[in-house]
Amino acid sequence: MAAGFLLPALVLLGALVVYPIAYSVYRSFFDQSGDSFAGLDNYVEIFTDDTILTAVKNNLIWVVVAPTVATALGLIFAVLTERVRWGTAFKLIVFMPMAISMLAAGIIFRLVYEQNPDRGVANAVWVGVHDTFAESAGYPRAHPLPVHPLKAAGGGAYITKEPVRAGAPALLPLVGVAPADLPGDARPAKRPEAGGDGRITGTAWLDFTRGGGGKPNVVDPRERGLEGLKVEAVKDGRVVATATAGPDGSFTLPASADGALLRLPESNFHERYNGVDWLGPSLVTPAIIGSYVWMWAGFAMVLIAAGLAALPRELLEAARVDGASEWQVFRRVTVPLLAPVLAVVLVTLMINVLKIFDLVFIIAPGSVEDDANVLALQLYRSSFGTDAHLGVGSAISVLLLLLVIPVMVFNIRRIRKESRR
Repeated sequence: MAAGFLLPALVLLGALVVYPIAYSVYRSFFDQSGDSFAGLDNYVEIFTDDTILTAVKNNLIWVVVAPTVATALGLIFAVLTERVRWGTAFKLIVFMPMAISMLAAGIIFRLVYEQNPDRGVANAVWVGVHDTFAESAGYPRAHPLPVHPLKAAGGGAYITKEPVRAGAPALLPLVGVAPADLPGDARPAKRPEAGGDGRITGTAWLDFTRGGGGKPNVVDPRERGLEGLKVEAVKDGRVVATATAGPDGSFTLPASADGALLRLPESNFHERYNGVDWLGPSLVTPAIIGSYVWMWAGFAMVLIAAGLAALPRELLEAARVDGASEWQVFRRVTVPLLAPVLAVVLVTLMINVLKIFDLVFIIAPGSVEDDANVLALQLYRSSFGTDAHLGVGSAISVLLLLLVIPVMVFNIRRIRKESRR
């Protein structure tokens, strides 16, 4: 009777688990066509092919970093939200990403990590913080025309052809700046007027009239000032004064600049700071791990919070009565008592990241897919497509199984140990 009840489950288990595993092991010893016995050649290729070795290395990084960070964040969130009135709402927000599929999360973070700060949230924040503490040059392709009173000074800088004199307005026209790239608060350029008290006044502006018209070296009404352009007065190779153009392009130099050449330093023409290349070869794996943590920290928090609710409160209060600080209570009482729950969360996430595929496949651009490669993705790449090699794909699947088995054995032993208490 027992065999009769177990038979349907055993048939399904054999068809869906045992047979695929057995056939994968069998197929891993054959060549690409499946007709010739290849021995251990496919396994040798796993540990000699650079692309697959990168996948193995990245899997190790995933197993060490992602579960640890997600579990640590879950523990912190669970402990801190236990003491605040709005803790339930916070837990709901943190857990909400679990309701999103890996596909949707991958698409979200592909947009988050977009290089263009106008579209990528991560770079929008990063560029905003950077520009708060360090000014960005705004005119990387600006340059003068031959008819302009400026010439190249070497090193990417430009300098006036003639010294400036008090009472004669200085004109610093440039071209090569798209009107859309001008600062948002740029105003129509102000025609320079002669400065008093021997000061030098001038205007730096975009000598280009949209739609045509206008004259070179003349400030036309529809032309815009080059806000933020730095101007240096140079005498005998030494900078004697500096100024920065305002929103209308106007600037003023002290009387000491009389007879100096005006130089626009090369710092004006650096490329704008465009943020971090999150999906570049060096950061793509940490970036994808960050998206995984965003999804699974809520899972860790909920399980840990459940374990935290079951802790004997008298032990925590006894520690506080004995003079322990909150940090000591957390480190010496709360964490040891939560050790079984933390082990469950950590092991579950370790098994989960060993077969991570969706996020890497969706987030990593094709140009850096080899740098973000993991075993599950390499298994897909080796097993499908015009150059599919099912022998190597089967060997990778066997390797994944061998990596998961120790974690499963540890988990089973831990569960048995807990059940005997």
